Amino acid sequence: MGKLWHGGTIYTMAQENEKVEAVYTKDGKIVETGNYLELKHKYGNESEEVFLNGSMMLPGLVDGHLHLIGHGESLLRLDLSNMKSREQVLEAIMKKCSETPAGEWVVAEGWNENNWLNQTIITVDELDAISQKHPIVLKRVCRHALLANTTAMNVGGVSSDSIPPSGGDFGRFENGRLNGLFLDLAQSKILDHLPGINEEYLKRALRIAINDCYKYGITGVHTEDLFYYNGFHPTYNAIKEVIEEELPIRAHLLVHHEVIDDMDSSGHCFKSGSAHVEFGPMKIFADGSLGGRTALLSRPYADDPANRGIAIFTQEELLELVKKARKKNLPVAIHAIGDEAFSYALEAIIECPPPCGTRDRLIHASVLRKDLIEKCKGLPLVLDIQPVFVASDGRWAMERLGNDPVYLPYAWKTLIKAELICAGGSDAPIERLNPLYGIHAAIYRKPFEAASEAFLPDECLTMFEAVQLFTCKNAYAACNENRFGYIKAGYDADFTVFHEDLFTLKDEELLSAKVKMTVIGEKSVYYQA
Repeated sequence: MGKLWHGGTIYTMAQENEKVEAVYTKDGKIVETGNYLELKHKYGNESEEVFLNGSMMLPGLVDGHLHLIGHGESLLRLDLSNMKSREQVLEAIMKKCSETPAGEWVVAEGWNENNWLNQTIITVDELDAISQKHPIVLKRVCRHALLANTTAMNVGGVSSDSIPPSGGDFGRFENGRLNGLFLDLAQSKILDHLPGINEEYLKRALRIAINDCYKYGITGVHTEDLFYYNGFHPTYNAIKEVIEEELPIRAHLLVHHEVIDDMDSSGHCFKSGSAHVEFGPMKIFADGSLGGRTALLSRPYADDPANRGIAIFTQEELLELVKKARKKNLPVAIHAIGDEAFSYALEAIIECPPPCGTRDRLIHASVLRKDLIEKCKGLPLVLDIQPVFVASDGRWAMERLGNDPVYLPYAWKTLIKAELICAGGSDAPIERLNPLYGIHAAIYRKPFEAASEAFLPDECLTMFEAVQLFTCKNAYAACNENRFGYIKAGYDADFTVFHEDLFTLKDEELLSAKVKMTVIGEKSVYYQA
């Protein structure tokens, strides 16, 4: 028996303001859309009616860039992301250490000095003063930096005489002593020694993360997790088991280049998998983060003139990684926040184009230049943007960039006008998972908690453009544009139902809108009256 959905405002997202009265679904697919009475007459004897009671229905919202297990971890671990001072962070760490048996690791997530009145970064000495009986690790919100105490550094075999790996660096005091800060690939010196993560831990993190997705109307995720835990196979098995046997969600898996051979040897390839878990492109990091001043810029940082950021790979090394992906018939997804990193990535994919019928992804694209945008035109390429970045970073981003007219920061309207395809994500747990915050940031470009002017208001998107980022554009990014992203015949019956019509809400009203129902493959996985 199928289902006949009606009685609300149903947006197809195929054209701006295009609506249908009713949708008939069966066996997880959309069979037909149109007039309610006509569909009832046609399918009434073989359908269950789902009355929307005035609610709004969209194609299922998809987060185009997050770390699903990492988001679950952030909900399990000590969360520092909302703390407004270094003192508050230190107090929370002290409390956590007092509750943790000596010798066990204390790991916390999400510190962001840009939210502190005193933005001086916490040092190893302050962490040592709290405890030398616990290895302490504090991950920065961007996950491109961490802080460690001496005990953690001893476990990692790191001292002031240690040499950082290529693509990373150690922070130091003026006398050369390590100050506890580890940047980008240097973090592995500490993270490689965290206690082993077992299968049940991974499943627990996945369950809490997926249930959080349901709450926000998210029916699909493009996630990168396969490198960071117990290796490719245990992580993939946990993802597959939880999603296919317990909590369905559409998971498009980006595969870190370090484990791409594991994917290959397991017999998988691009788009292989199942209806719920499929493999996506090879993931590569070209640089770090703007907040941590490790994003690779073409000019020195305005607030750190001796620094242009960190190149995770040289341009030649990056090209070799792209070539490796092509040998495996894979597109690539390259993290590139700074304009110079974006340039490295762009040159590599121009020299070595993706397989026919696929498209590459450049992730973040936070700081661009006009010449780079021109080079992107006509390429089989998607720019994965995170609109919520502008709400959290916009107020200090220009301190990093110095109002340099060469830079185009968070230039989303410019990209869309240039007819480039942009897809939307949260980068959770680095930012808030709720897609309404990303939609709001794309439209209003200002902090959520404070009254302020829009950051570069000419780059504001319309509501339709913003919602597209999280529906049809994410489907296109994953080469699933004929399966997801619209409410039309032949597409999967994935829907997000809100109590309110988002297109009628303004500013803070949008942030308080509530999901009524999350539907995946015609089945409701979340309902809130």
